[in-house]
Amino acid sequence: VQLQASGGGLVQPGGSLILSCEASGFTVDRYAVGWFRQAPGKEREGVSCINSSGRTTYYAESVRGRFTISRDSAKNMVYLQMKSLKPEDTAVYYCGSAPSWYGPASLKAFSYEYWGQGTLVTVSS
Repeated sequence: VQLQASGGGLVQPGGSLILSCEASGFTVDRYAVGWFRQAPGKEREGVSCINSSGRTTYYAESVRGRFTISRDSAKNMVYLQMKSLKPEDTAVYYCGSAPSWYGPASLKAFSYEYWGQGTLVTVSS
């Protein structure tokens, strides 16, 4: 199982980015996938997650209404669309996967078994 996050970069406050998580060794329609972020000096926090059926998603309160998680089963990809970005969204973003779904607990890092390398998002003017 491998995951590769990409799409990070420097964006001005109020801007948008789309992060991609490329999965290999498993199919995203059989695993839960979550997006997490970790800012310097802080713990990794859950941003959003989607279950294997794609019908259930959860968002952290801090990003709800601004971020949208989606997936493309044909491409075996999961995306995180980020809008109205704020400086406090600056972090390294990671995607994780797990064969099980734990409901709201799927926003917790301990629910995930596999992790990809992160992609840095910097929101600054």
